[in-house]
Amino acid sequence: MFAWWGHMVVRLRWSVLAAALVLVAVGSTWGVGVFGQLTGGGFDDPASESSRAAERITRELGPQGADLVVLWSSDASTVDQPAFRDPVATTVAGLRARPEITSVTTWYDTQAPVLLSTDRRATYALVQLRAADKDDKAAAYEELRPALDAPGVRTEVGGATAALQESNTQTTKDITRAELLSMPVLLVLLVLIFGGLVAASTPLLIGGLAILGAFVAVRLVNMVTDVSVFAINVITLIGLGMAVDYALFVVSRFREELAAGHDTPAAIRRTMATAGRTVLVSGLTIATAMASLLIFPQAFLRSMALGGMAAVLVAMLAALTVLPALLAVLGHRIDALRVPLPWRRGARGGRPANGGTGGAWARIAHSVMRRPVRYLVGVTVLLLLLATPILRMEFGGFDDRVLPASAEPRVVSERIAAEFPGGTIAPIDVLVSGASPQQVQPFADRVAAVPGVTGVQVAANRGASTLLTVTYPGEPTGDVAHDVVRALRDLPPPADAEVLVGGRPGVDLDLIDGLADRLPWMALLMAAAILVLLFLAFGSVVLPVKAVLMNLVSIGASFGVVVWIFQDGHFADLLGFTPTGFIEPSNPILMLAVLFGLATDYEVFLLSRVREEWDRTGDNTASVAVALQRTGRIITAAALLLIIVVAGFATGEMAYIKLIGIGMIVAIVVDATLVRALLVPATMRLLGRWNWWAPGPLARVYRRFGIKESDEPGPAAPERLVRQRDRARVAE
Repeated sequence: MFAWWGHMVVRLRWSVLAAALVLVAVGSTWGVGVFGQLTGGGFDDPASESSRAAERITRELGPQGADLVVLWSSDASTVDQPAFRDPVATTVAGLRARPEITSVTTWYDTQAPVLLSTDRRATYALVQLRAADKDDKAAAYEELRPALDAPGVRTEVGGATAALQESNTQTTKDITRAELLSMPVLLVLLVLIFGGLVAASTPLLIGGLAILGAFVAVRLVNMVTDVSVFAINVITLIGLGMAVDYALFVVSRFREELAAGHDTPAAIRRTMATAGRTVLVSGLTIATAMASLLIFPQAFLRSMALGGMAAVLVAMLAALTVLPALLAVLGHRIDALRVPLPWRRGARGGRPANGGTGGAWARIAHSVMRRPVRYLVGVTVLLLLLATPILRMEFGGFDDRVLPASAEPRVVSERIAAEFPGGTIAPIDVLVSGASPQQVQPFADRVAAVPGVTGVQVAANRGASTLLTVTYPGEPTGDVAHDVVRALRDLPPPADAEVLVGGRPGVDLDLIDGLADRLPWMALLMAAAILVLLFLAFGSVVLPVKAVLMNLVSIGASFGVVVWIFQDGHFADLLGFTPTGFIEPSNPILMLAVLFGLATDYEVFLLSRVREEWDRTGDNTASVAVALQRTGRIITAAALLLIIVVAGFATGEMAYIKLIGIGMIVAIVVDATLVRALLVPATMRLLGRWNWWAPGPLARVYRRFGIKESDEPGPAAPERLVRQRDRARVAE
């Protein structure tokens, strides 16, 4: 099938390239319009108690809470002196006249102690916007931001809308900088890897096509269902990274076939039959891993799933259609514009002069083949040591401390916590429905007696509905706030009444609990799907199970490093982030999906070549050794290129972007070196022919439905010859 596909692409090469140009034109015009169509936020679970509380509060009492917190302060005047009071009063009057604003609550109107700093040199106003949608609120905030400034008084703006806007803006800046940093470095590395400008440019062309195609796909999906802006983050990372990986693998195999003496059409057919099959399996595997995020109800995780699936599938299709069509046109000119590199004088056409059986990877392969037990034990112990910090991983909600230290919303939050009584701009909301004010008062007294509660206030009342706002010490994401939410939810409600607890701490707690509840199902679905795909690819029940276990070990090591750095705070000053003492749970969940796919990607690269050699020779030891020799350099190069793509994220200002970047770099390094180069070959050497075992019924399923080039695998050599070859290889 794959050889036939290569033949068809050669025949239709100009039509395929014309279709690619159309996709580029659509993607660079209509597709990029997706940036104006996507929504923000999406962290809430619509079925959670906090979401139901927010909906009921709005329906029964009208819009409540503050969208913006405007902090005015002065070093020279107190709030009741004319130099401070008059410009603030003028600003507030102007705000109340604006149609975008529903209400402005100030200390001057209420004399509420929580709105006045302890030194009386600062006060803040609570601004409620008329818009109901988060995106509309963000647009309104951008428009009215200049009107919030009071002349002669320092003005800083925080609150949920400002924090979300700052987060989106800074994330966009981080990703843009990551792209600007990675692209030139990628080009230089590709030139060094391929030794020529033409060959080096092909992965970047496929990467650009993957990103633009994913933009088109996501915009089409957005016409059916809402998609969050977080989809763009994953498209950039996965689209570029996977496209470069696939193009590297396909072009390297094509040049290898040319160097073996095949003409261009034959080289493409053979490349599609080998590397093309590998790309298909890898793409389906990573898309399946990303699809596991769809199990979560939060829109931002579903959007990341959709963005990641679109990016990897477009990258896969481009590598299987556009790239071979381009190679068919280029032929031997793929090696044009060569760059003279001294270490390549003994190689031609991208293939080592020794046929790929010598060099560093050959020495590693033979060393692993001779001492598999030592490598297995040593590498496993090292990876388990790296993973041990996972045992103390703590989860917490989204925190303003993920923003840069100079970001206004973070500054406002920290100043209110330090300088104002009550110390929080995110109280807990408690809605009491179906109770009279006389019934609510005893309940409010019980709320005030809950450990950790510093104050209870009636914020609104209409008929039989009352909203209580509850304050607490510390951060909204802290243990105290979460413990208070749990305790409030455990309180018995007034007779015949219903109590719902929400607010920012409730949202965070529901997010953590919801993600934790569905995480095991996500992992189970992801593992099951990958087991099925790898079985169909290799016809073994042993290799898929081993691949999943290896992936878990590799990812566990990266999670351990993430906990040690970001939760424990090591290298915080060097890396430029503020440790919070916990990990926001959506970050490791996203990393789990992406890294599980990437780890399987490298596993597929290696095992595909092992299977190819096994079908040809029936010699397990020789197959593993030759596969490692032939793919070691390619896997290392692919990992290095992906690290460059991810490294730009590690330099970002947003802490969670930095966490994902560093965690992925650690995982890629561990996976491409310790796991794929040492641990996997060692286990395959020890398992021997059991690597390819499958019970009879499953073997028949593989022969009929397996993702392979021919209907039957190549005949295995007799056991006697296998043992002879094993001994010969070990003796080399």
